[in-house]
Parts: sequence; structure tokens; C-alpha cells
Amino acid sequence: MRAIRSRRVVADGGVGPAAVLVRGERIAAVVPHGAVPEGVPVEDFGEAVVMAGLVDCHVHVNEPGRTEWEGFETATRAAAAGGVTTLVDMPLNCVPVTTSVAALEAKREAAAGKLHVDVGFWGGVVPGNEEELEPLARAGALGCKAFLVHSGIDDFPNVTEADLRRAMPRLAAAGLPLLAHAELDLAGDGAGYDARDHRAWLESRPRAWEDAAIDLLVRLCRETGCAVHVVHLSSATALPILRAARDEELPITVESCPHYLCLTAEEVPEGDTTFKCAPPIREAENREALWRGLLDGVIDFVVTDHSPCTPGLKHLDDGDFREAWGGVASLSLGLSAVWTEARERGARVERLAYWLAEGPARFAGIADRKGRIAPGLDADLVVWDPEARFRVEPGRLPFRHRISPYVGRELWGEVRATYLRGERVDGAPRGRQLLHRSETSTR
Repeated sequence: MRAIRSRRVVADGGVGPAAVLVRGERIAAVVPHGAVPEGVPVEDFGEAVVMAGLVDCHVHVNEPGRTEWEGFETATRAAAAGGVTTLVDMPLNCVPVTTSVAALEAKREAAAGKLHVDVGFWGGVVPGNEEELEPLARAGALGCKAFLVHSGIDDFPNVTEADLRRAMPRLAAAGLPLLAHAELDLAGDGAGYDARDHRAWLESRPRAWEDAAIDLLVRLCRETGCAVHVVHLSSATALPILRAARDEELPITVESCPHYLCLTAEEVPEGDTTFKCAPPIREAENREALWRGLLDGVIDFVVTDHSPCTPGLKHLDDGDFREAWGGVASLSLGLSAVWTEARERGARVERLAYWLAEGPARFAGIADRKGRIAPGLDADLVVWDPEARFRVEPGRLPFRHRISPYVGRELWGEVRATYLRGERVDGAPRGRQLLHRSETSTR
């Protein structure tokens, strides 16, 4: 047994002096700071925060098939650098897309031996694959994602309302949630702006697209009983719809992302396509309303939606927002980015722990082993200094392509150490694959 100790340990919903006792891969106990049993080795981190390892359940790893965009080795190494000990991989941008059991098996084979953190997998819902959804659940998918608008790649087509009516009862029967990219194409504008102006992209994907999609998802959730999760919420005008659904006790959850909570449309430089994502980064007043939604509990948790690509696909040379790949790379920066804004709004560290660890773990169905510092759970921990400030430079970005809108920004909260199942992540890959309703695989 060994102990990891600090004056600021996040456990039982609070922060205070404590020691986390680790036996093997799991947390044995949380004891008072000075009550470590005699003879137990202690790592004392002073005033640094010790909290549960982050769970990022929205990551595009892109392997197999588009490993030049990212890949399991680089993505999981970047995750660990940011305090993430578990990630869940999205079903698209890989080849084949994860819409069948065979494709899930191909992805699991591609991940074998490359994981620096634990990894789970989402399946996908596309037109005509409703018969694959229950087999995907049995094969270990934690849930299934659909797009209500073009996904950006032709091999993962978007679904219609009719497709969802066929798929959602099957997901409900399998005990899986539907994850939805909630935009409906209502014909945006943006034609009056130069393609190097972010406003061209912003006006082409208005809030009304999200609001209409979320309204549809609420109705289908009510009719089918299928749990619905709204990914990467960017439209604050959808919050009343979601609040009403919550009041109705419908099984609807919602996430947002650091780029919607930290960045604003007004600050996007001309031609800086590192900021392009879908839905777009919106105005400052929208950001503030999203923060109110998060603090009020309408938004359940925060994940990165790390969606990298090659520099060429990002159109860094010509700054064309219309043609550039839409996605923000930020996998190692989520904790720092969110904390930078949270501290200014008076949010406490224990709220951050819920938003970045416990909340996503509960949603992904792995809260029996991840997301909290509690006896019996995996000894997944992140040690970080909330008073440390640093500038984001390309050289400190550990994902494959060092491209991010956070480059040059100063952030608060620096990760000092990450522990996966009791061992510091600093060597050979030892991550495992997490499967739906099964024990952790050692594959």
C-alpha cells in the first residue's frame, strides 16, 4: 500500500487535507492528512489539488484509417498530460466508421498496446443500421452517436427523424443512450462575408439550427423513452428547452466544451481557422449565458470534443473558414482552460471535479470505477496547481499536430502528475479498454 497526500484533496464533494491510500490499482481508503498508517510510503504534494482523473467522453482519435490526423498513441499520451485518465472515442473520422460490430472490433485491434489511459468506445447511428445497435451494445459500445446534419465525412451520413424513430427504441431496449450532434440544416447565411472572416462561418450555422434539433430530440425522447445526450452545446438559446425537459424529468443530458465556455467569436483573428468548429464559437454574451447554464446545472458536464486534423485540411495557409476542417484540438488543455474561466466566476474546485470527472463518468456508465476519489474505485488521480499560470506554446502540445486556438493564451491551473490505476503515467502504455456492462478488458 502507498499514500498520495495533499492539503487539498477533492473527495465526498469537498476539498480538504487528506491522504488517498492506494492498494494495487484501487483506492483503499481516504484518511485524514496525518493518519497515514506507519510504514506506508507517502507522496506528499503539499498544497497542490489532488482530484479524480478526468473523464473526457468526447474525443476523436481517428484511428484506424486517419491515423495521420491523430491516433491512439498520441491521443492518449496527450490525455494523460492534461490529467485525463479515461477517454471515450467517437465513432467517426476513423475508417471504417464504428457503425457495426466488425468496425468496433477493427478499432479495438487498432488500439491494442497503444493506450496510455483507459479508453471506451461510442458506436454510431446512420441511416439503415438500426439492426446493428443492439449487437454493438453486446460488443461493448457505451452508447451510439448520430448527426442530424452532415457530419463532414460522407461515410457517416446524417439521420432523419424517421431514422431516429427506428433507432431510438432499439437503443432504449439495449440500455444505451443516443448521443446527438444537434443541428438541423435550416439554410444559414454568411454569404456577405469574406471566407477569411469567421463571421461567414458563424452566420452560416445560426443558433436556430441547434434549437430546432434539440426541440426535435426532446419530442423523440418523450415518445420513445430513449435516453438522449446533446453533445457540444453552443447555443445558449436552447437552454430553456433543456431546462423544461429537465423539469419534465425526461432522460436528457447535455455537455458543452471548453471552446464554447472560454473563447468568443469577437476575438477570432482574420483567417485563423484553428478556431473553426461545428457548431461555431459564438458571441461573448452567448458564452456568459452558457456559463449560467453550467453553474445552474442545466449543462451537466464539460468535455473537449478534441477533433484534430492535418495542417493542410485546416487551411492554415489561406485561412478559408468555409473549406477548413471544423474541429478544435485541446485534449491536454481542458482542465486549465475551464479552470481559467471558472475561477473568475467564483466556481470552486469541487464543481470542476464534477464537471470534468464525475459527471462524464456517470453519463458513460463507468461511475462504478471512475470519476471520484472513493474506496473501491480505480486509483485514477490528477495532481494540479490551481495557482500556476502558463502560456500555451506549440512545443508543449503533446497531440500529433500542434495546432490549437489556445496557442499564445495564458491559462491557470497546471497539471503536475497523472496516475492511472495507482501508477504515474510516464512510461510504457498500460491503458485498458472499457466495455459496456463488462469488466475492464486487459486487451
